[in-house]
Amino acid sequence: MAQLSNKIKLYLDREVDFTKDVRLQDDRIDGVPNPYIKEWNVEEVQPTEEQLNAFESEADAVEALNQVYANRKAEYPSVQDLVVALYDTDDKTAIDEKRAEIKLKYPKPGA
Repeated sequence: MAQLSNKIKLYLDREVDFTKDVRLQDDRIDGVPNPYIKEWNVEEVQPTEEQLNAFESEADAVEALNQVYANRKAEYPSVQDLVVALYDTDDKTAIDEKRAEIKLKYPKPGA
């Protein structure tokens, strides 16, 4: 199930400041998450639950892609290794191979 914040970003079609523009709250019920919009401080009309649920599959796809990016970032070479590779052909080849391996390990959804 997609996060409420991602569905709101898709509904508004922009980034959102969740400390000021839209405030979310989660009052767990019997330990089960129950997130909801506590404050709506933007010009656009506050969406209904049904309107937000219409973005479920799109938000799931965004979250899956963000997870791929996070996994790749965790395994990519460091900035220091990349700088060294700028001056050493062997290091550059090794880094290119490592990046290719990581991209195969964590493919983009639907690719």
